[in-house]
Amino acid sequence: MITSSTVRRLPLLAALRGHPVTEAVAPPGTAAPARFPGSAQLRHVDAGSCNGCEVEIAQAFSPVWDAGRFGVRLVASPRHADGLLVTGVVTTNMATPLRTTLEAVPRPRIVIACGDCAVDGGVFTGAYGVTGTVGDVVPVDVEIPGCPPEPPVIIEALRGLTGR
Repeated sequence: MITSSTVRRLPLLAALRGHPVTEAVAPPGTAAPARFPGSAQLRHVDAGSCNGCEVEIAQAFSPVWDAGRFGVRLVASPRHADGLLVTGVVTTNMATPLRTTLEAVPRPRIVIACGDCAVDGGVFTGAYGVTGTVGDVVPVDVEIPGCPPEPPVIIEALRGLTGR
């Protein structure tokens, strides 16, 4: 039997005691108006990345960071999406599928370039088999820099879509 005298306080719990677990909400009227108020469904497209950004996106949507609490979800079909979350440089073989996927997303829609490779080509600029950045192939609305961008950076960009 465990009694209160035998239970040791965990250092993690003690560390959390003095700090809030959630971020403070910005005062009303200080943020830009949300593009998709309330919720946004995104289809992730890997256009030719090294999978570093995918690991960070998976972490952003994991129970630890929980991007879903801000109204953002990843969906399996572009027809159910409000926009695309694109990672990596666009390779020659992915240029046409990226355009086709974007055309399947109903309007109004948004394109998010996630990671340095998607934004400016990163280390793959000028490489054989690379068409260019996401912005060279489709119009980009939001850019998330970083190699790879950390989950808080990804979540902050996605929060701007929903206003939550």
